[in-house]
Amino acid sequence: MRRRGIVLGLYADDEGVARVRALVDGLAARRGVRLSWQVTRDSATAEDYDYLAAQWAVENPGHAPGARAAVEVRAAFRSSLKTWRTLRTRTLDGLCPQGPHVCAIPWSAGFGG
Repeated sequence: MRRRGIVLGLYADDEGVARVRALVDGLAARRGVRLSWQVTRDSATAEDYDYLAAQWAVENPGHAPGARAAVEVRAAFRSSLKTWRTLRTRTLDGLCPQGPHVCAIPWSAGFGG
């Protein structure tokens, strides 16, 4: 077992962050993986993910962003490479399922394998 991780940049409010964490927690629990979380909201994070706010504005014209902000969510865990790959794939599928639509929460992903 090796230390691995998932890093997600989000443009979301607290409810959106909670939904993403619940998605990843549920996927990990089904595979017996315990996660440790770090959530960052600061000016550097806002600069790193400013393109997500722009994406949201384009996809939601005329709507106010409300409490949405750029957030970086990191999940760290120990797992096999196969389990990490499964979590990575299922996380991306859960964030934005296939089909003609706009994702509810703009996101970007990074993975440490």
